[in-house]
Amino acid sequence: MMNGKTIAFLVAPEGVEQVELTEPWKAVKQAGGTPKLVSTRSGQIQAFHHLDKADKFAVDETVDGADAASFDGLVLPGGVANPDFLRTVPQAVRFARAFFDLGKPVATICHAPWTLIEADVVRGRTLTSWPSLQTDLRNAGATWVDREIVVCTNGPNMLVSSRKPDDLKAFCQAATDAFAG
Repeated sequence: MMNGKTIAFLVAPEGVEQVELTEPWKAVKQAGGTPKLVSTRSGQIQAFHHLDKADKFAVDETVDGADAASFDGLVLPGGVANPDFLRTVPQAVRFARAFFDLGKPVATICHAPWTLIEADVVRGRTLTSWPSLQTDLRNAGATWVDREIVVCTNGPNMLVSSRKPDDLKAFCQAATDAFAG
């Protein structure tokens, strides 16, 4: 159980794949944790179902004011536009990197590893992602594998990764296990 643990969900103001936000969010809550939505702007974020607008979600904290030390773990949901935007925002990249520096677990799915590539934290790690990122990850020094779930402990923290929404059941279980310690 994750009682008393707070998990950051880092997303861009728009472009996150809704199910990759809402399913892990539900899993964290069901495990007794507290999810917090962190973004680059206050207000609301616009989620998507692939290329179509979906629901809006309230932001709990902005990345420029968020401190990774006050969280017990990080979830990076996917969607193509979401991590592509986040990797261009230095505060978002620093926030994601801080979880590695602090040895805290990180869970990433689909296109989300783009943010981690920018943070230079995938070198020597094994992970999976949406297949189109495999060359980017290899070029950044990671070992890419095509598996539903990868839990990598070869580094300063536990790194959980999955490929796509079809992997969400396994992703949510592995992420909450990692966050529970």
